[in-house]
Amino acid sequence: MSTQHAGPAEEPAAVPGRLRGTVSVVTGASGGLGRGIADRLAAEGSAVACLDIREPDVPWGENQHYFGCDVTDEDAIVEVVGAIADRLGGVDILVNNAGLLSGRGSYLDVSAQEMHRYFAVNAVGALLMVQACHDHLVRSPWRGRVINIASRTFFTGNAGQLAYIASKGALTGMTRVLAHELGAEGVTVNAVMPAQVATPGTRAHSGDEVFAATRDKQAIKEFVTPAHFAGMVAYLASPDGVLVTGQTMVCDGGGLMK
Repeated sequence: MSTQHAGPAEEPAAVPGRLRGTVSVVTGASGGLGRGIADRLAAEGSAVACLDIREPDVPWGENQHYFGCDVTDEDAIVEVVGAIADRLGGVDILVNNAGLLSGRGSYLDVSAQEMHRYFAVNAVGALLMVQACHDHLVRSPWRGRVINIASRTFFTGNAGQLAYIASKGALTGMTRVLAHELGAEGVTVNAVMPAQVATPGTRAHSGDEVFAATRDKQAIKEFVTPAHFAGMVAYLASPDGVLVTGQTMVCDGGGLMK
């Protein structure tokens, strides 16, 4: 018996109240995937500290609080986490989303300075955030959650993106180490990887034909949106994710299988 595809799936909806009473920190929250994540966590009842180096074009919503912060500045991170704890009452959920995206170019043209710049933002910045939030996460009655936004390019190894992929690979490895080290405190640490999602950042490097080609390689040939990806983050932050740790989860419609 055959079945007929019913058309594109509806975007996932927030579960009202699921994260009520929690405080979330989302880095790189002013746009793209970060804004989608911050919106979803706030819609589920979390008080969200939205960290970025710039204010967004769209005003913040209810339960969202902006804090200016550069994740490569260790002193600024310590100061802003203290301010978040004083204002909102602690940190229960940390989403390390801030990152540098990449165009394409030969590895022969990659400088040491460029490598250090990508690692500073995409990997070291996440480490500094976890270190600054550590005491709050381990004391959280929610049992703290760390969710790192990695990249499936770590598995695909796209030519021409050496610095970006290497830095995201480092973040993926860090996730597993941190899951072991924080597991004794009941804190979960996971990495999540999106498909090629249309955001201002990705659109700066790829046109419609690239997005269409990516979709056509997927098992489910539908574009993944920020809302789809934010739903997976919200799951890991929720009570249902309390024993999921050390995992690398991909939301890409089955594209990585190809």
